[in-house]
Amino acid sequence: MYLLVILYIYFVSFLDKPEKSAPALSPRAVEQRAKWHIPTDEMDYPVCAAYLDSLRARDIKIHHTSRWFNGATVEMDVAKVAEVESLSFVTSVEMTRDDSGSLYSQRKRSYQHSAIAHHQSSINVRYTDQQLALYNLTPLHDLGYEGQGILMTVCDGGFTNANTMECFRQTQELGHFDFTDDIDDFYGNTGDHGSECLSAISGIQDGYYGAATKADYYLMRSEEYATESPKEMDNLVAALEKADSLGVNVFSFSGGYAQFDNPIWDLNKWNDLDGKTTRVSRAATIAARKGMLVCAAAGNEGDATWRTISAPCDADSILTVGAVRTDSVAADFSSYGPSSDGRIKPEVCAVGVQSVLINPFSNAIERSNGTSFATPLLAGMAASLWSALPDKNAMQIRDLIIQSAHLYPSYDPNNQMGYGIPDAWQAYTMGLGEDTDNLTPAIAPEEGVKMLIDGQIYILRGRKRYDLLGKELGH
Repeated sequence: MYLLVILYIYFVSFLDKPEKSAPALSPRAVEQRAKWHIPTDEMDYPVCAAYLDSLRARDIKIHHTSRWFNGATVEMDVAKVAEVESLSFVTSVEMTRDDSGSLYSQRKRSYQHSAIAHHQSSINVRYTDQQLALYNLTPLHDLGYEGQGILMTVCDGGFTNANTMECFRQTQELGHFDFTDDIDDFYGNTGDHGSECLSAISGIQDGYYGAATKADYYLMRSEEYATESPKEMDNLVAALEKADSLGVNVFSFSGGYAQFDNPIWDLNKWNDLDGKTTRVSRAATIAARKGMLVCAAAGNEGDATWRTISAPCDADSILTVGAVRTDSVAADFSSYGPSSDGRIKPEVCAVGVQSVLINPFSNAIERSNGTSFATPLLAGMAASLWSALPDKNAMQIRDLIIQSAHLYPSYDPNNQMGYGIPDAWQAYTMGLGEDTDNLTPAIAPEEGVKMLIDGQIYILRGRKRYDLLGKELGH
């Protein structure tokens, strides 16, 4: 049993940035900004150190800062709030966590696991082949594009054993950051969700292959272990800012915020999910403007009372990811859009029903449900596509993914699947500026992935099915 101690947390906004040293950007980030003609601005400079020192002198603990919103997440006694509000450099003080948390929050998202028996498949496929083939990623892999040169972040709530799992090449993890105030070891028993999401991207073992196995990555933790509060949204803001400073290309987040332990903070789905209300959604949009492709899980509320997406899924210029089955049918639980201001959400979908993952405790291959697992699959696809088209910027990669999806442009997008399931090969050929019909794909239809549906063996290539003689049967 964990002993839970809840501390009062606030976001303190500052008046200005009177001190300007160097922008808080790594050499890689600076190089990429120059490559894609993204100018440095006020948001790239850190918050004023003197302001932080003034708060520390009052025995106020700084958890993390935000250069994008010019403020700091702090821990302090309620009695000090009025004093801090009166400081000349403070414009506002907003509580983001109180003492209303419970030991195991009922608000946390749920997902289900089922094991896969360890025996050779009767149709001789890797367990991951169907989920990769649904969005036609295998041809890019066959050409050697698997995310090399692309830097990713997986941001989540726990990465149990991610530093020792046999399916990962540990040299590809460049570091990790914990933006929570949980005291557990980063790779300890704080939850296996992040490790499973990482396996969808980077895992390699017998019977298993991830979506971008050659991408480097940082791991970041923003989800508190036992509570659900707006403080976690600011943790995610800090993670996005850190990823930006490191020059991360693709950011994958399998969480979301709408309802909290204290209902006074609950979002209004009809007003607050406009991409401009919550700090975390605004931060996701800022990240996109600064050259990062942000992928966020739509949520698992499609068959629940809430039903709709959550923050930061409402952000502009990101990819919100819904869940489908391997036969292209939308998952019942996948949350619906649009954003409250009417934009299409989710933008795209990937496999989130019986997704194939690796268990971080046993290293066994397992299946699980959730948009949480569709999201890293899509993020991995984006990384592999970007490695094939390295001169494209984040918005161009995003547009290619959307424009390759099966509901764009021939059919109208809908509120559960958005523009549908992307086609990595089509996105690649569009990115080359060539007509898909005039290119030879890396695999012919009759050499596609064999799959068993309702007792019948089909050939799957992208979203198209063929019989064993190579005759197209449609989607």
